[in-house]
Amino acid sequence: MTGQPGKNVPSDDDRSGHDRTDQKTLSDNYRFADSLNAAPGRPSTSGIRWMIVMMLMGFTFLGHFNRVSISVAGAEKFIGPHGMTKEQMGWVYSAFLFVYTVMMLPGGWVIDRIGTRLALTGMGLGMGACVVLTGLLGWSGLTIAGLWIPLLLIRGIAGSLSVPLHPGAARSVSLWLPISSRSTGNGFVTAGALIGISVAYPGFGWLMDQLGWANAFIVCGSVMMVFSLMWYAFSADGPHQHPRTSDAERRLIDNGSTLQVRQTSTIADFFRMFRNRGLLLLTVSYAAVSYFQYLFFYWIEFYFESELKLPVTESRNATFYVMMAMAAGMAGGGFLSDSLSRILGHRWGYRLVAIAGMGLSALFAWLGMGAAAPGDIVQLFALALGSLGMCEGLFWTTAPALEPRNGGLACAFLNTVGNAGGLIAPILTPWIGTNYSWMAAMNVACVVCLAGSVLWLGIDPEKSSA
Repeated sequence: MTGQPGKNVPSDDDRSGHDRTDQKTLSDNYRFADSLNAAPGRPSTSGIRWMIVMMLMGFTFLGHFNRVSISVAGAEKFIGPHGMTKEQMGWVYSAFLFVYTVMMLPGGWVIDRIGTRLALTGMGLGMGACVVLTGLLGWSGLTIAGLWIPLLLIRGIAGSLSVPLHPGAARSVSLWLPISSRSTGNGFVTAGALIGISVAYPGFGWLMDQLGWANAFIVCGSVMMVFSLMWYAFSADGPHQHPRTSDAERRLIDNGSTLQVRQTSTIADFFRMFRNRGLLLLTVSYAAVSYFQYLFFYWIEFYFESELKLPVTESRNATFYVMMAMAAGMAGGGFLSDSLSRILGHRWGYRLVAIAGMGLSALFAWLGMGAAAPGDIVQLFALALGSLGMCEGLFWTTAPALEPRNGGLACAFLNTVGNAGGLIAPILTPWIGTNYSWMAAMNVACVVCLAGSVLWLGIDPEKSSA
């Protein structure tokens, strides 16, 4: 394990005792960090921590733009009488998610071992290369139908290489921000993902119109690889490793109980998470959120075009609008959570936002499926995802707080179970829609989301395992 420069690295016993003292409740640390922020004459900070947050937001933007671009190409270019079936494209989407989920826990161990700077750099270079390879398939001379097996392979590899994105970003936020700002920071980072998804529908569609689908993939993958090199050049694993971080900023972040930037997770650490009741409930709740989200992420544009019969441009714009509503919900939800926590404490500040957000999301989605006018459906879907977005940052803030010694592994654990719910949606949704109805598919998702909201009654963000 690597310690901070000029400091001794504590033993496991010392560190555990230190964690118990610093992490006895998150509310204590909130008050400490807030008092420092409010202190008269406090030296100004450099603001590097917010530059890191903005770069993490850029990573999630590009990661999800490139992840969802395949569904834009699928809806407009690949699915059809002379191409692939809806079910085949569902398997292409889930190939990414399946490998991504299986590799998540090893990826969390890697994040804690090598640090977020290297982990996210490798993620961006690898994911970008896979997107470029997807475009090169268009130069291979294969028919659209013949792309199915190569796409399964490339998307599976892309899934394995994308593992560090969200656990690494959440771990970085926990290292760079004091507790009083972490939900806000995670809200911005997750909002970047939804902005990327939102822009992908009209943006990648426009690129396909201008360059062809193959060249559009090549351009987008190349941009992500360049950004990854920029991250490597300007980021660091924590405030003590960055040369431009001021002493005042280091003190502010340290008073938020930042732990060592790198840990050596063990098998015992992994199995201990199964005894952490709060973390288990959190991950199952996130699986419910992921199922609901991924139904929209992969099938909403197809639903607008095929079921509502909207023109292509109108469908792209409607999808953009709905996804941007979720991005706004993510950014606002993080700020709201931090604000309520200062009044009510973490336990009820977080619970109220999570339960209200997930409950309203299910209600608006159900009302949307019953609406008659396409405009009303789009508005209600936007309200549904905007409400759901309010909860997203809470999961990524709470997971490392519940397991402070191994934040990367805890976030990977969260995402593993979460994506187990998410990877079912791209396959199950078209099956329910074809054999029953799209209303039935949405009803299933709404029930799952409501069940996930109830679990927050058993989650206490102030009770860590340390």
